[in-house]
Amino acid sequence: MVMAPPASDMTGSRLPAPRVKAEQLEQLEQLRFLHQVARLVTTARTWDELLETVVDGTRDALHADVSSLYLLDRDGAYLTLAATNGLDRFQIGRARVPFGEGVTGRVAALRRPLVIADVKSDRRFLWVRGLDQRRFVASMLSVPLTWHDQTVGVLNVQTEQPRDFHEQDVAQLGAVADLLAGIVEKGRQQSEAEARVEALNRIDEARSELIALVTHELRTPLAVVRAYADLLAEEPPLRGRDSRDIARRDTRAAWHRSALEQVERLDRLVDSILASVRVVPEGPASVVPVDLEGLVREVLDSLLPLLGGHGVTVRGTARLHALADPPRLRQILEHLVENAVKYAPPGTTITIGWSLVEGVAHVGVSDEGPGIPDDWRERIFEPYARRDTHTARGSGIGLYAAKRLGESMGARLWCEPASPHGARFVVAMPAVVAI
Repeated sequence: MVMAPPASDMTGSRLPAPRVKAEQLEQLEQLRFLHQVARLVTTARTWDELLETVVDGTRDALHADVSSLYLLDRDGAYLTLAATNGLDRFQIGRARVPFGEGVTGRVAALRRPLVIADVKSDRRFLWVRGLDQRRFVASMLSVPLTWHDQTVGVLNVQTEQPRDFHEQDVAQLGAVADLLAGIVEKGRQQSEAEARVEALNRIDEARSELIALVTHELRTPLAVVRAYADLLAEEPPLRGRDSRDIARRDTRAAWHRSALEQVERLDRLVDSILASVRVVPEGPASVVPVDLEGLVREVLDSLLPLLGGHGVTVRGTARLHALADPPRLRQILEHLVENAVKYAPPGTTITIGWSLVEGVAHVGVSDEGPGIPDDWRERIFEPYARRDTHTARGSGIGLYAAKRLGESMGARLWCEPASPHGARFVVAMPAVVAI
């Protein structure tokens, strides 16, 4: 039988077989731990569960009493306690160590491991308020977490009894830190992104509730103003005789019409504000064949008071039908016509037309206003985006509501230059033919 030669160390001296076996078993245990940590951190369901997995696995692997993870704040000024399994858990997210100070802060700044054999006698140790560890911490090993040459945080292990951490301990904890740095940083970025989204959702909900409340409360005073305007406009019946002051009656009637027009204008503004909060009605769109000519004329009839200062031209293909939700398409066209009235000077013409383009029904609303620059043709559909001109000041709601309503029923809405000048808004929907 051929015997294997005895193992030797780096100096060439032979090592006893039991010692070689012990070292091999320890290395195997370390590899198993790294594999276990990698598996656990990739299956953690939440950010907190991930951090707890990190500190618990680290403590057990290093046979320590406490493990703590500090993460560097985004401004780089402090390291904040992110997870611990032996210190006061109330201090998680509260206890902070200045960058470059204490053991943890120096490890983060230098990006090198640090071993503290006797914490009580080491002046570099920093006692953090709320984490008075002098009662039980004796020794400490601290390693940095780095990712792409940037410090992410610091991982600490501590023991209650004095312990001399060896190079193998440092290497093992360093390997854990290297494994975790990228995972922790990416998990942290995801957690921060989710928190920002949640905060934005809360702000949006609060804004929606406030706008809905304010606009709802405006309904009652508007109804009262309308009622009083009608009462003030009442004239006693003439009963077979002519008015002694015809001009006065005509003036009062004109004032009444003007007052009602302003009330109706406020009503439309309230509707637009509510549309920005609840742009798309609840429930799916009811898409049916719609006679475009009939719907366009209905919209124009309802907006006659608004169109008084503009000319209107209607042109389109006879008997063109499109697949659309009639109430939603009506709202879209109302928004587009109101937008044209606001931005086109009085006395100019607003053109509404429909046509069939490669199997798609197009409804266009054109004005003779100042037009829309190229860099604004997408922005104008964003909520509360508006271009103030010498002609009008928009609220930034109508076009956003129109685009969202179109998307809800499968239609597209865009803006393009009108000929010879101005802006043209187009709603595109599938066309329908009778067979």
